[in-house]
Amino acid sequence: MRTAPTRRDFLKTATQLSALCVSVPIFIPRTVFAQNGRPGANDRLGLAGIGVGRQGSGRFNGAASDPRCQVLAVCDVYKKRALDHVHKYKLSDEAAVVDYRQIIDNKNVDAIVTATTEHWRSLICINAMLAGKHLYVEKPIALTIEDLVLYRKAQKKHNICFQSGSHQRSENPENTLVRKFIAEGHIGKVSEVIAGGYESPWIYGGFPEEKLPETLDWELWCGPGEIVPFHSQLFTPRGKPGWISFYQYSGGEVTGWGTHGFDQIQNALGKDEEGPVKVLIEGEKLIPPIWKEPQEKKIGDEICGKPKLTYVYADGVKVVLDDKLNKGGRGGGTFIGDKGTIAVDRGRLNGAGTEMGNFVRDWLAKNLPTVKKESHTKNWIDCIYSGKQPTTPLEWAIRTTEICFALNIARYVGKNLTFDPVKEEFIADGAAEANKYLSREHRKGFEQPAVS
Repeated sequence: MRTAPTRRDFLKTATQLSALCVSVPIFIPRTVFAQNGRPGANDRLGLAGIGVGRQGSGRFNGAASDPRCQVLAVCDVYKKRALDHVHKYKLSDEAAVVDYRQIIDNKNVDAIVTATTEHWRSLICINAMLAGKHLYVEKPIALTIEDLVLYRKAQKKHNICFQSGSHQRSENPENTLVRKFIAEGHIGKVSEVIAGGYESPWIYGGFPEEKLPETLDWELWCGPGEIVPFHSQLFTPRGKPGWISFYQYSGGEVTGWGTHGFDQIQNALGKDEEGPVKVLIEGEKLIPPIWKEPQEKKIGDEICGKPKLTYVYADGVKVVLDDKLNKGGRGGGTFIGDKGTIAVDRGRLNGAGTEMGNFVRDWLAKNLPTVKKESHTKNWIDCIYSGKQPTTPLEWAIRTTEICFALNIARYVGKNLTFDPVKEEFIADGAAEANKYLSREHRKGFEQPAVS
C-alpha cells in the first residue's frame, strides 16, 4: 500500500510535469487499400476494438455491424470482456488480447474504435496513427494539451480518418440545427452562453486493496500512471466515485460531460477551430481533496465545482459555467442573444418564453426533415471510404478538449488566465505556473512516442 499524497505533494508534482519520448516502429496498413490509406470499392475494413467496456462496447459493436467491416481482434485489459466480444463475432480466443500493441502491430487492422480510460487514450491513439490506423476515439481524446499537440503531428504522418465520439452532432438533428438557427439571426447577436457547472477532478489517495478479478491485468490498466492496488471503485468509470473523478486518470466532469456541452457551444457559435483567449474565476483556487476510501461522488463534486468559471472568445463572447442558470442541460447550453434566448440539450432545442418557444417549434417542424440523422460510427466508416472529413474531426476535438484543460488549470492555479490558442499555451500573468500543467510524466515503458 503506498502512502497517500498530501495537497503539498499534489502541487509539487504538478510543477514537475514533463513528457518523456521514445521512438516507436511505424507499420503500414494493408496493401489491399486502393490509395492514400483508403479502401477500394470491394475491400472490407479490418476492424479492432481497444477498450470495450461501458462506452466502448456500444460504439465498437456499432462499427462492427457495418457490412463493410470485418472484426479481426479485440483488446481489453480485462480479458473476459475481450473474449465476450470475439465470441460474439465467432472469432477464436486468440483474437482477444490485453496489450494494445498487439493491435497496433497487426498489419491487417485498418481501423480502431477505442474508449479506454483517459490516462491511456492518447498513448494508444498516437501510436495507432503512426501505424496508419483510422480511429474512432471516445471523448475526451486526451489528458493534457501536450497530448493534443502530438495528435495533430501524428495525423499528418498518414491520411488518417479521425472521428471523435461527439455523437450528438450525427445522431441528434436538433443539435445539428442550432448553428443554422443562430446564423439566421433569430436570437440576434449572441453575447453570452451558459454551460453546465462541470466539476474538476480530485486526487486518488489509494483505496484499501480488494481481490483482483480473474483475467484483469491491473498493472496494465494502471498503464502510464503509477501502479496502485486494485479497487473496484477505481476500476469503474462512475461509482463511489470511479476513475472519472480522479486527477490521475481524468479531467473530471469538466472533460467527462464538458466535452459534450462545449462541443455543442463550439458548433452553435461557428467556432469549431477556435479556442478561448481568457479564463476567469470567481472565488478561491481549488485545492483538490484526497480520497483514501470510497465515498459518494456528489461529496467531491460539491468541492470541485468551485471556483466558478467563465471563458471568453477573442470576439468577446462569454461562456459561463453555471448549472442553475443553464436551461440546456450538461449536454448543451443556453444561448443569450439581443433578440432572444434558446437552450439546446441532447435532442432538444427550446426557446425561452412563449413567443420564442412557439417560433422554435414551428422552425424545427420545417427544418428537421432537411437533416439526415445517422450513426456516428457509420459516418466515420463512410469517410474512411470517401476520404471526406467526418462529422467531428480531430482538429475540432482538439479545440473542445483544450477548453476543458484550460478551465481545470485555472481552478488549480486560482488566477484569471490568458490562453494563446495558436501557441496552445498560457501567456501573461500566471502563465509560468499554469503551463506546468500542459503535460504529465508517464511511467517508464509507457512514454509517449517521439513525433516530429
